[in-house]
Amino acid sequence: MKVLITGGAGYIGSVTNACLRQQGYETVVFDNLSLGHAQAVGDTKLIVGDLRNREDIDRVFTQDAFDAVIHFAAYSLAGESMEKPYEYYDNNLRGALNLLEAIRRHGNPSIIFSSTSAVYGYPDKIPVTEEARIAPVSVYGSSKCMVEEMIEWYGRIYGMRYVNLRYFNAAGAMPDGNLGEHHTNESHIIPLALEVAVGKRKRFEVYGKDYETPDGTCIRDYIHVVDLAYAHIQSVEYLAKGSASVALNLGVGRGYSNLEVLETIERVTGRKVSRIFASRRPGDPAKLWADNTKAKGVLSWEPKYSDMEIIIKTAWKWHTEHTEGYK
Repeated sequence: MKVLITGGAGYIGSVTNACLRQQGYETVVFDNLSLGHAQAVGDTKLIVGDLRNREDIDRVFTQDAFDAVIHFAAYSLAGESMEKPYEYYDNNLRGALNLLEAIRRHGNPSIIFSSTSAVYGYPDKIPVTEEARIAPVSVYGSSKCMVEEMIEWYGRIYGMRYVNLRYFNAAGAMPDGNLGEHHTNESHIIPLALEVAVGKRKRFEVYGKDYETPDGTCIRDYIHVVDLAYAHIQSVEYLAKGSASVALNLGVGRGYSNLEVLETIERVTGRKVSRIFASRRPGDPAKLWADNTKAKGVLSWEPKYSDMEIIIKTAWKWHTEHTEGYK
């Protein structure tokens, strides 16, 4: 089977590409490299282009026929989205619409969409099921919600089949240390804390210590990036069988507090992570973790790497072997 991966030079996309190739899939990566890294693609065919340009993505489909498309390409920082709403809606919505039109005009391959738990906003109940109210509280979450709706309408009108995957917090790196997390402006807790551990940063800021949680800090569901990658592969296989379109939560089904994450980092690395407490960030719920029962049943999927210690060990290997990321 041949799979097109948009945003395949990014963090989750590059790991998914590597895992697909390990499983014998033929892949093509499409990325504008504004956030991704060509080095992360290896010897996979890389087409540099922008989804906002219809001609760019149409050209990809005229060159190759695909059995499935995995759509990662998007802006994905909730905080930034509140400062740059136009850029987020323009990039995430226009890019997705151009992709859906290209898919429709070129054989209608299935699509696996990289959505987010941010579509739920502040969930009423924890753990979060797929039946939870959709009520995003950021432009980022709103844009992902809208793309899910676009895909659903293309499914109803044109018979396009899809899996919308609502991620919780992706973390970790490939166990061999070859691929990992490298963002120009890092905002995620584990790489930021590891930068403190390796001496690139002086201290780690913990936002809020007065939440209604056991240690007062936010609790989140962290899923290993390899487990995420295999959920995409199993989604491709699920749709290849002719199975019905579906939306699924991808998480481990338990949460770790910010302090638990930092303590695990200190234990794994043997280094102190200096920290200071800052005020809460607007929009951060106290607790958020997934009910992943549906994904396990539908995809026959099971997280294998998502113990926090394994996540930290693989991320630490990446950070110590690639202190400057992909530079």
